[in-house]
Amino acid sequence: MADMDPTGGLWNWAAAASLPAERVHGALAGALERNVGPLESGSAVLCDVYHVGGDFPTVIDVYLAPETLAESTAASAVAVRLGVEIVLPDDSLDPSAYVLAGPDGGLRDVRIDETETDAGTERRLRRDRPAA
Repeated sequence: MADMDPTGGLWNWAAAASLPAERVHGALAGALERNVGPLESGSAVLCDVYHVGGDFPTVIDVYLAPETLAESTAASAVAVRLGVEIVLPDDSLDPSAYVLAGPDGGLRDVRIDETETDAGTERRLRRDRPAA
């Protein structure tokens, strides 16, 4: 799963609902127990939230994420707080392989189709990945 993020402090997620930035920042702050704010805020953790189409219309880019916490654990905690599914890339080299964090706190492997648009990358759930 996406626990060993090679970028060190940068997470890129997408949520399965249209969410306001303030709500995302609050859920992330609660999960990380750190101050979270928009890029220009100077907060301990910076978070850019924007909207695209697709099954996961809210894109959540987290900068200065704590390297001591597994990304999938953080995404799971945020999904529970927001009550929505969140997808994050897994740690494989397969660009369609993602981890889905559910509002129940569960994690599962899924496949995502991506389409580049003028607004950003749209993600659509393809199907569950078969067990390895």
